[in-house]
Amino acid sequence: MIRRFIQRVLGLRTAAPVRVPRARHGIAREAISPAARKVCEVLAAHGFSAYIVGGAVRDLLLGIAPKDFDVATDARPEEVKPLFRRALLIGRRFRLVHVIIGGETVEVSTFRGAAAGEAQADGDSLVRDEHGRVLRDNVFGTQEEDARRRDFTINALYYDPATEEVIDYHGGMADLKKRVLRMIGDPEERYREDPVRMLRAVRLAAKLGLTIDPATRAPIRRLAPLLEHVPPARLFEEMLKLLLSGHASACVRQLRDEGLSHGLLPLLDVILEQPLGERFVTLALAQTDERVLAGRPVSPAFLFAALLWHQVLAAWKERERRGERPIPALEAAMDEVLDAQCEKLALTRRLTAIMREIWAMQPRFEQRSGSRPLRLLESPRFRMAYDFLALRAASGEVPAELENWWRAFQQADAETRRAMLLPAAGPAKRRRRRRRGRKAAAAPAGEA
Repeated sequence: MIRRFIQRVLGLRTAAPVRVPRARHGIAREAISPAARKVCEVLAAHGFSAYIVGGAVRDLLLGIAPKDFDVATDARPEEVKPLFRRALLIGRRFRLVHVIIGGETVEVSTFRGAAAGEAQADGDSLVRDEHGRVLRDNVFGTQEEDARRRDFTINALYYDPATEEVIDYHGGMADLKKRVLRMIGDPEERYREDPVRMLRAVRLAAKLGLTIDPATRAPIRRLAPLLEHVPPARLFEEMLKLLLSGHASACVRQLRDEGLSHGLLPLLDVILEQPLGERFVTLALAQTDERVLAGRPVSPAFLFAALLWHQVLAAWKERERRGERPIPALEAAMDEVLDAQCEKLALTRRLTAIMREIWAMQPRFEQRSGSRPLRLLESPRFRMAYDFLALRAASGEVPAELENWWRAFQQADAETRRAMLLPAAGPAKRRRRRRRGRKAAAAPAGEA
């Protein structure tokens, strides 16, 4: 009763939801994955309500095949878990259940409550930090409250597999038709609850071709510094989603337009503010988008190595200019760049190890005499490093002849490879090569 009174006074009451039949939205229950349907059926059989929710419903309405299906229910996590043979309780900020059926994992969440900070019988409550960011969110509620707690109207859509209806509390279907991305509730308050929503707004707008509603867009530039208080692991996760969305180029441009790049995420500063490497980065993003949209695998390590390469290159040449030997200078440059990035993005050790291998192999492609090319071919990361070299050649950073030689060399038989090896350089030639190398190192980045 008290909660209803507060909602009425603050104007938070939500109108009765619109229930849209299959004849109007066109989503058949067969479009839902078998595992997600099974989860909904089991929950319903035990007296709970269960719906497909969020991005899966949005994507189906847009004619996009969803990557995964999430379920929202009125059952508590501890009530959901015993109903399935393979189920895991996860999450600290908000408890969830991952139900594993066959090769599919279905994320099951309990309807969230809308009363911020209101303690429940089990002692859980919504806890915020001094900036308004939600730290713990184990407040459970009704479907109506859950819809109000979701970020954008197009993500607050529920699909009932039993009736094949879409339940719409906030006009999400109308916004999809108008191609508008609109925040539920006060945008500033919602961004303060979770600053990552600003990155998510950009990603969804770019990926789905939506226009960000003016009221939703207005606070973003002013509130951008709130991203500094987000844990690096969450920033990395959201950046990875953005860069592997299939629309990375558009996302990066919109991040710049919304003021979410400079000084907040060093990675974006590198992408957007190094004009000498702009062609290289543009090609890397375009190739990534092409592979994602074609359903081909993408290596995050390769992508991050490409995005950071020109920062490594600049630091490497600066160290050589100061008289450091080439290979130690490259190692130190890699350390310098990765240390700066890891302060903001939680790049894993596995990722950085692969990135280092890709970078460290680039000088070795210059060596095409003796047994060195054969040893390089045997490296486990050769193919990835060669693809990186091809990207450098396509951007004009290294001669096309070098990439052509390595493409032919790796495809040739043993006898042809021996014939392709260049003669070892004599002392005079080695001295001239070293002088050319020092001259190139003295040139500004990108002119070598």
